[in-house]
Amino acid sequence: MSAEYFTPNPNMQVNVMRMGVEQTPLIIIDDFASSTEALKTFAYEHAEYAPDEKTLYPGVRSPLPDSYIIKLLQAVYQPLYGIYGIELSKRVTPLSSYFSLLSLAPNALHLLQRMPHFDTNSSTCFAVLHYLAEGPHGGTGLYRHNPTKFERITEARCDQYISSAKQYIEQHGEPEPGYITGSNDHFEKFYEVEYKPNRLVIYPSNLLHSVTVDKTNDLSSDPKNGRLTANIFFEFK
Repeated sequence: MSAEYFTPNPNMQVNVMRMGVEQTPLIIIDDFASSTEALKTFAYEHAEYAPDEKTLYPGVRSPLPDSYIIKLLQAVYQPLYGIYGIELSKRVTPLSSYFSLLSLAPNALHLLQRMPHFDTNSSTCFAVLHYLAEGPHGGTGLYRHNPTKFERITEARCDQYISSAKQYIEQHGEPEPGYITGSNDHFEKFYEVEYKPNRLVIYPSNLLHSVTVDKTNDLSSDPKNGRLTANIFFEFK
């Protein structure tokens, strides 16, 4: 029999907020799982961490247990149809999922790792972020691109956003070494999801965002000490 890595907490606290100028729905669920201990034990004892070669994630990752992914998505997907205006004919399709640990030193970051990012420009893809480690750790900042005022980088906006960002960097120089943790002339942080153990966050994958890195507590490839999160990306197809 497989381990029970996730059971929804009947007393979870669900908050749906519309954020920024574009009023993007952001879902924050506190006390989400009845317990995270079995999942964390798996992360400590069985996960095998390595750099993510498919993305620019500044740390190490390891696959999540399939049973956790399935049961979590079953617990959250139905309200998303109404919240995000998704066609009822579309079905949830998992794309990728990981335990994630930030570990890259600030002075080793690539240019794109020093800026807010979006995961995909699709309007039907979503990200789930489950904070697992005990705090304190850095949260997740939501950003607006000042030259274009974009908060979500849709397929229709993608070329304009990339062109504008490149032009800004050509004119003003690259961002300073280190993780972005607040507003600057290029990007405005308009909201931050504070870190809280067993908090779940759901947001569209095309939303500009970045980890608000706490350099003292976050940067470790040890799952018992670092900023351990579970990240699930899925699409309505």
